[in-house]
Amino acid sequence: MRTSRRGFLKTSAAGGAALLIRVPPASPAVASGARFAPNAWLRVGRDGAVTLVVARSEMGQGVRTSLAMILADELEADWSVVRIEQASPGPDYTDMNTGGSDSVQSSWGPLRKAAAAAREMLVEAAARTWRVERAACRAEAGRVVHEPSGRTLSYGRLATLAATLPVPKEPALKDPSQFRLVGTGVPRIDGPAIVSGRAGYGLDVRLPGMLFAAVARCPVRGGRMARADGSRAREVSGVRRVVTISSGLAIVASDSGAALAGRDALEVEWDHGPNGALTTEELWRRIDEAAARGGRVSRREGDPEAALAAAPIRVSATYRDAFQAHAQVEPMNATARVAADACEIWAPTQNPQRVRREAAGLLGIAPERVAVHVTLIGGGFGRRLDVDYALEAVEVARAVGRPVQVVWSRKDDFLHDRLHPGARVDLEAGIDAEGRIVAWTHRSTTTHLSMFGPYDPNAVEDPDENPWGGYDTPYRIENLRAEWAEIESPIHTGAWRAVHYPPNVFARESFVDELAQRLGRDPVALRLELLSGEAALALGPRRIDRAGLAAVVELAARRSGWGSPLPHEAGRRSGRGIACNVYHGRTLLAHVAEVSVGQEGDVRVHRIVTATDCGQVVNRLGLEGQVESGVAWGLSYALKCESTILGGRVAESSYRDFPVLRMDEMPDVEVHVVESVKRPSGFGEQPVPPVAPAVANAIFAATGRRVRRLPIRRSDLT
Repeated sequence: MRTSRRGFLKTSAAGGAALLIRVPPASPAVASGARFAPNAWLRVGRDGAVTLVVARSEMGQGVRTSLAMILADELEADWSVVRIEQASPGPDYTDMNTGGSDSVQSSWGPLRKAAAAAREMLVEAAARTWRVERAACRAEAGRVVHEPSGRTLSYGRLATLAATLPVPKEPALKDPSQFRLVGTGVPRIDGPAIVSGRAGYGLDVRLPGMLFAAVARCPVRGGRMARADGSRAREVSGVRRVVTISSGLAIVASDSGAALAGRDALEVEWDHGPNGALTTEELWRRIDEAAARGGRVSRREGDPEAALAAAPIRVSATYRDAFQAHAQVEPMNATARVAADACEIWAPTQNPQRVRREAAGLLGIAPERVAVHVTLIGGGFGRRLDVDYALEAVEVARAVGRPVQVVWSRKDDFLHDRLHPGARVDLEAGIDAEGRIVAWTHRSTTTHLSMFGPYDPNAVEDPDENPWGGYDTPYRIENLRAEWAEIESPIHTGAWRAVHYPPNVFARESFVDELAQRLGRDPVALRLELLSGEAALALGPRRIDRAGLAAVVELAARRSGWGSPLPHEAGRRSGRGIACNVYHGRTLLAHVAEVSVGQEGDVRVHRIVTATDCGQVVNRLGLEGQVESGVAWGLSYALKCESTILGGRVAESSYRDFPVLRMDEMPDVEVHVVESVKRPSGFGEQPVPPVAPAVANAIFAATGRRVRRLPIRRSDLT
């Protein structure tokens, strides 16, 4: 959550609120009467209730609880009276994008400052009320205490007077040793509403006069509708209209079942265009050709080519990971109501600003005339950074003149997903006569992410930090090169949890183990050796804390009992594997996986031990939940899931043919944290990348079989 440049304080006339606090501006603002201007993250009502306006999307990660904890702790609020509200895009909330595990990290400073300013104003109001020295007063649990006399005043009683006081320019923040909530485990503030069914997701939206729509879309990217006959669709009970929109043909009905049934009854022929014969095999052929051509060099240290040529031992390996669907539980949906010069949208979106901007462009109206209401999200994982589903709702609502909810079936979700693109990663290392790794090259080849715009072969990020997990290889190797090759995607692709890190960390961490085997070294010991020496590495805006990562690796190894015997089960082979990563120069994390492999090649993951240094932990329950979620996601990716292309389209259509991890397959997960008071560094995506290589390395320890492609197949292990 970022504040605007004009961040100053405001009171609101809405809801009986007496005090609203915004991050203080460069010069202090003075409130007039009971009003501040213009916006607030925080409201204190006359009844003492504290309300946080959340400008991030809640999609299961628990962000609303974490942000509320930051606010309540710094404010010294009574947690039992803290409430949350969801923001909508506008001049006061200009960055509501939820992605990159950035919500807590970017909100940490602004929310603390806003809450500290409010706390100081409330304390000052109490001192003035009692006509005592301010230094004799302190805030505690939603009230101000006069220490010499023991008198107290509630925040609600003080709110009106506090609203008239000057806003502190640089309020004093609490020392971390004084935190009461931050660092503890707090159940989700919206948990009771979610588990009882009272919470509102996108599919729960209901408006007066609302209709429902299902859309028939060309299943192949680049195709178009050749012919359509809607007569049979109109015969389905409940169907009202058949409407042509940009993405296809929308069947509008009185309920979602009728809309989907009408869509299935539609007679439509598609011209699949140039991608109609595309297969997964063809995609891999194109990726392999691009890998052979080479790519852009984003990082070069020393002379890796010369060092490789001179090395008496050269080791190389190629790794692949599959195309992957998001497969979130709640299918895509959105609701829209369109008037002559205005629009309202209810959407489970990770990017409400983009929804607003593109809806305004579609309708030819100013963005200020578009209101976006962000609902709870039943899983996002990057898919809902795109806005295609919301624009469909806007188009249909405009055409029929009624509020419309566009619903996607589970098959729609798979067929029209923005897939995580498969990647090929080529690694080569040179080893000298003393057994030192003296050269390392990392080349990653994949397709571009179509979600973010047309392919431009000449586009280069500034600075170019690709490939994630290759560019920021944390190990100390004197001669190193990282390359990034990308081709145009003939299928829809997009951001997926941890984006480019999973394939590159899978390759890098598996390759470290291969080198350890070649050198006769313990995999933990080799990693610690490669992280020794220079404690930190600066890579453009990123800082790789090698010493911190070494401490995390040591912690994970120690807590897992690395080197000790594993339980023996008849007919199964057991092993441990380790993998680690530094995520965008911030979060440090290592997993140790304990697995067993049967004679048929079946893999069971029994235990994952996680160690992390992620700065100040806000909510320990939330952190543990994110690790468990990331492990489940990473194991699905490593062991089970794969999206395939046949005839230009995604072949999978449900969880039956895209089998995610089941509850009875979930391992025991232990989480160990390096205590820190540094700013939180994010934790939504970070647990995912090291899961697959930790499992693959454990499989090698158990079986002696190397895994170089994902998902892992039984045939690879028998």
